[in-house]
Amino acid sequence: MSKRIDVNNLNVYYSKFLAVEDVSLAVEPNSVTALIGPSGCGKSTFLRTLNRMHEVIPGARVEGEVLMDGENLYASNIDPVAVRRHVGMVFQRPNPFPTMTIAENVLAGVKLNSGRISKGDAEDLVEESLKGANLWNEVKDRLDKPGSSLSGGQQQRLCIARAIAIRPDVLLMDEPCSALDPISTLAIEDLMQELKNDYTIVIVTHNMQQAARVADRTAFFNIAGTGLPGKLIEMNDTATMFSTPSEKATEDYISGRFG
Repeated sequence: MSKRIDVNNLNVYYSKFLAVEDVSLAVEPNSVTALIGPSGCGKSTFLRTLNRMHEVIPGARVEGEVLMDGENLYASNIDPVAVRRHVGMVFQRPNPFPTMTIAENVLAGVKLNSGRISKGDAEDLVEESLKGANLWNEVKDRLDKPGSSLSGGQQQRLCIARAIAIRPDVLLMDEPCSALDPISTLAIEDLMQELKNDYTIVIVTHNMQQAARVADRTAFFNIAGTGLPGKLIEMNDTATMFSTPSEKATEDYISGRFG
């Protein structure tokens, strides 16, 4: 079930350092939202607050709210591990578990979360998840081979299959194509368009063309200088952001006159 996310007055700290300041935005269900902006402006930090992944860094904390269909993910009674079951994540570099087969990679998160799964259910879930990641036809005859034996683009789709196998509501992708060649990148972009039928997707990308191609809405983050917090400058539907942004900094960044 795709979910809506509402972020209200979010501040993200690493110990005393304020990394992201006062972000409020809404992410629509069944859509792709792209986060763009220069390096170091807090995009990936912000993305990780949406499933509490930033908390794996000691001293990290937030102020403000992240609501998923109205429920605050930071409420005192909410378990961060449960949050990550609902909000899956795909990282910049493909990271299949090297000692596991393709099939075991798909099931890794499911087994971690729920323990036992019958052989028949496991086989069905592997097929369904690999089909969901547009990888089934390429690997169905070698599911017992190591995940690391696949090409980079296939490994990234395997990581997407692993993320959707736990049946999340939201899928976060942190520069999912930055380590991939153009053909693999196109495959992932096409996949995002299909996946948004079932999931809410938020991606960080440095590729302006990619944001223009895949995102329904785009949010521009910026930073005033080294050591200062990243801020959300503006957010709108992607066509508007790329044709008539309301802030000069956004226009400068998108047109490449930035820095």
